[in-house]
Parts: sequence; C-alpha cells; structure tokens
Amino acid sequence: MKPVILAGGSGSRLWPKSRAALPKQFLALTSEQTMLQETLSRLEGVDAREPIVICNDSHRFLVAEQLRQRGIAHGGILLEPVGRNTAPAIALAALHALQSDADETLLVLAADHLIKDKTVFQQSVKKAEQLAQAGYLVTFGIVPDCPHTGYGYIKASQELDTGFVVEQFVEKPDMSTAKEYVDSGNYFWNSGMFMFKAGRYLEELEKYHPDILDICKRAIETETQDLDFIRIDADTFATCPDDSIDYAVMEKTEKAAMVPLDAGWSDVGSWSSLWDVADKDDNGNAVVGDAILEDVHNSYINAEGRLISVIGLDDVVVVETKDAIMVANKNKVQDIKKVVNRLKEEKRPEFEFHREVFRPWGSYDSIDNGARFQVKRITVKPGEKLSVQMHHHRAEHWIVVSGTASVTIGENTRMVTENESTYIPIGEVHALENPGKIPLELIEVQSGAYLGEDDIVRFSDRYGRTQKQG
Repeated sequence: MKPVILAGGSGSRLWPKSRAALPKQFLALTSEQTMLQETLSRLEGVDAREPIVICNDSHRFLVAEQLRQRGIAHGGILLEPVGRNTAPAIALAALHALQSDADETLLVLAADHLIKDKTVFQQSVKKAEQLAQAGYLVTFGIVPDCPHTGYGYIKASQELDTGFVVEQFVEKPDMSTAKEYVDSGNYFWNSGMFMFKAGRYLEELEKYHPDILDICKRAIETETQDLDFIRIDADTFATCPDDSIDYAVMEKTEKAAMVPLDAGWSDVGSWSSLWDVADKDDNGNAVVGDAILEDVHNSYINAEGRLISVIGLDDVVVVETKDAIMVANKNKVQDIKKVVNRLKEEKRPEFEFHREVFRPWGSYDSIDNGARFQVKRITVKPGEKLSVQMHHHRAEHWIVVSGTASVTIGENTRMVTENESTYIPIGEVHALENPGKIPLELIEVQSGAYLGEDDIVRFSDRYGRTQKQG
C-alpha cells in the first residue's frame, strides 16, 4: 500500500502556537516529534511504500525538512497550488500513484492526528487492507468513549469479515443525540482516515463528482519535478470545486465500509482536546514548560520561553509564545477562531508568523524593532545559502556571533568570523552563505525607511522561491 499524508490545513484553533506559516501539523504538541513526524513514525512496521505527502506551496520546505530530520524517505511531496479540500487532494494522489502501479492501494491519513496505541492502529490498517482489496472504500470509525458533539458519526450495519458496511454518515449531533448514538453501540466517530484502491476511488469520484476528476486529470497531466516537490498546473486546479471526500464520495457510494479503531485517537482540534490527552498532576492540570501554579485545577498551561504563574483559577488555558499570550476559559476555546479572524482582518503579523520564522536555509528571530530599525537573530544551517538579493529601502549590518559566514557584496566575497561584522549599503547586491559544518549565528541590524520582508529583489536562489518568499 502507499500512504497518502494530508498535511494541509491551518490549525487556527490552536493559536498562538499554530499559525498560518507554521500550523499544528508541523508542531511538537504531544511528544518530541511533530504531528507530521508522529504520523509517519506510526507506519513503521506496516508493509507500505514510501508515502506521498500533500501540502500547500508555502509549507513545502517545512515538510521536506521534517522528513529529513527523521530520515524518512518519501514518494513525492505533492503541492496544492490552492486549497480545495480532501476530495481533489486525494484524487491528485491517486492519479499520481497510478502512474507507477495500476493496482495501488492508498492509506489516507491526516498529518495532525494523535494515535496513542501504534500496535492497535497497525492491526486496524491490516483489516482495512483486506476490505480495500475486495473493492470497498474503507473508513476508520473511532470507538467513542463519551458522547461528543464535535465529531461527525458513522453508523455501522452489516458485519463483514474484518469490518462493517457503512449504513450512514451523520453530521455533528447535539448532546442528547450524541448520547443516543454512543448508547446504541452502532455509531462511531468519523476519523477522516481512509483506505481504498486508487482506481476504485477514482471510479466512484467519476460516478458522483466527474468535474473534480476531470480537472484533477488535466491539472496533473503537466506535473513537473522541482527539487523534492511535484508541481501541478495551478490555473487548472484553481477551477476545481471545493469538496470533502465525505460529501463527494463516501456518503454516496454503495461500497463504503468501516473498520473500528480503538487506539487512543484524537484530532487534537483544540486546546481543550490537548488537555484531554495530556498527562495531568493531582489537581488535573497539564503543564508544558516553566510554570508555578497555586490553587489551580483542571487547566492547561503551555509556556514556550517565560515563566507563567497562575493563581486561583480553574478550567483555564494559558498559552505563551515569544510574541503572544492567550488566556481562555477551557470551555470557550472554540472562540479562539474569532481572535484569529480579527488578526487576519487587521493584517497583524501574529496571524501568519511567529516571531521566529523558518526558511529552507535556517531561521530568523525578530528580536526588536522600531520606526526605522529592526534587529534579527539569523541562523543559517551548515552548507546553506540565502538568495542573491538586494533591497531598495534598507541597509543591513551583520555581526557574526558563532560560525563562519561567506559574505558576497557586489563583486567581492570574503569570510566573516566570530566577533567580526560587515555592512551592506542600500541597493547593493549581496548574499550570505554558511560554508562551515556548524550552524552560523549572526545578528542583523536593518535600518531604513521600509523594513518589510517584501523589499527583496532576488537574482538567484537555490530553492526556486518566488519574489515574496524569504
């Protein structure tokens, strides 16, 4: 089988940790690994080919780097030019997979789910594979441990060899209906994970949503390889309807089957769900980072870099990052999306970026800024190089803190080592490279009338980035 990892999505309900440029699937929220890395790691021991990972263009280097960190080989990182939901994304993966194997079976997983029991998960995958080989489109139904109004439900009917026929998909219910579902024993949470033969999925998609299949076929006809990435025709794919696999296929097909999964699953969709799955102290508090609590109960505290002290509160969520602090009642965390929408409307940088921004060559952390200056700490990975570029509105002063920098200014290149500095005037073509074997750390002081990241004229770039990408 070939795993297909859906790594799109914004994870806005986990702001301020999760942001548009670094959403939850790329964060380490439940272990030392990121959610994406956890998803791929639980496939170890499953007889599977190298996975296809689907993500949007702006996250492509995050995916490549996180796979590299864990030594995970992949079968292609497929880039969606625009988000069009799961039905088109899976169609692209199926069409791509069939290019190398006309009988390929796909295991479709979300990159941002928690599954505690890896062994049980793998056993369910094997059961699903048997049904997929028999021509079923299989979904994984989570065995509910409580009535939950935040999930859709699947009603199981006739028993099959390793699962059940799906009788009905049900929208998120109210609490009284959810209790009836759980008490009946016939309903399961809809996990959003699937298994089927690639060809069978495309057959059903052609039957129920032929316009999606037609557009995906045309978009992938001209796919091109760009470093680790597979690009499709952006203009064609942009015309594709936005639809989920549930609505487009699974709720309509007569060959839907379900395999139960009872493996400690969570979609980690909110801070309260993270509290649900976290280890807690005697007062029911889950704490990450440096925190001092007095008379606090049933709360989630996440400190990234500073000490957090909480006194005399119950059922709260407190999350601290370098540039934002979020405090919420644990029962109101769904309203975080309202805050995120306001940040987006007001065009505040906290909507999209953290103070520390990751790039394919390393990262930069905006330490301080004012009307005509900005100070950044820049880290360049060994062997990496920033683009050859110039700025119309700012000059830059670089001070090397550790490592060695190869600095090109105009026609001249020289080495700058620890405690040495260099100056780049406004309008001067320049480049920065780390030729060493340890990370290069430097402080950059920008000064000028305009200090935005879009003041970059890029002449050459080894990562093939566009003008607006840093």
